[in-house]
Amino acid sequence: MPAGVNVPVLIGAVPLFTVTSLTLGEGYQVARIAGSRLAQLVAPTTKSISVEAVLVGRTRLLTKKGLEAMALTSRVLAGSTAPLMKMAGLPVVCGMTVSLDMQITSLRFTQSNQKRDALDVAISLEQVPRSSLTAILGEAMDIALAAGSAAIPTVSEMISPDRQLGGGL
Repeated sequence: MPAGVNVPVLIGAVPLFTVTSLTLGEGYQVARIAGSRLAQLVAPTTKSISVEAVLVGRTRLLTKKGLEAMALTSRVLAGSTAPLMKMAGLPVVCGMTVSLDMQITSLRFTQSNQKRDALDVAISLEQVPRSSLTAILGEAMDIALAAGSAAIPTVSEMISPDRQLGGGL
């Protein structure tokens, strides 16, 4: 991303502006070839995303409630939104990927004496495909993100690779 631009990570309708870490994990199904010691990758099996962020400012508790609503941890919300979850999961949009049909599997909120006006949040999401159409649409959007991001100048292009990778000054 261009320098000075803070593009949020979107989890559903909730923007996270202070993401400290985002991890994307992808798994693949391995099948043994009959009568052989060889194996072959046959299909993707899992896609998971872990996000660590800091919720700051006056709206931090509203953001917390928004994330809880997306995770359906409230009994009142679960009943009213469950029919919609049959159609599509949560979209996650960030600089690394566009992933549709994600579902929050865990939320962890931490408040400490050092950060009284902030909440640390750890979010785990897993892909739960609803249909082949949304899977294809998600992959198309992910490819478009990759192609589009190649055209955007980045800060790393302004700094020599030696300095980026911890080389000499």
